[in-house]
Amino acid sequence: MIVRIMGEGQVEISADDISILNELDSELEAAIDASDENEFRAKLHALLDKVRHVGKALPDDSLEPSELILPPADASIEEVREMLGDQGLIPG
Repeated sequence: MIVRIMGEGQVEISADDISILNELDSELEAAIDASDENEFRAKLHALLDKVRHVGKALPDDSLEPSELILPPADASIEEVREMLGDQGLIPG
């Protein structure tokens, strides 16, 4: 799965790592639902850090279509709330 972190570029994530990312996504959604800014910030950074850790960076000139687009680390709760789909940021 090809994932783009806005402002950072693309990484390739293996199917084996999707479940842990879904757990972090659920925690992020809960923080958004609670409008808890501190928890939101912590969970967003945890999700992005995990994607960076497990993902294999693609070259900057790669033209692969992104299957997921994640917000930048400095995104607001409202910006991320607008990006959420029925299944969160990471479907699966």
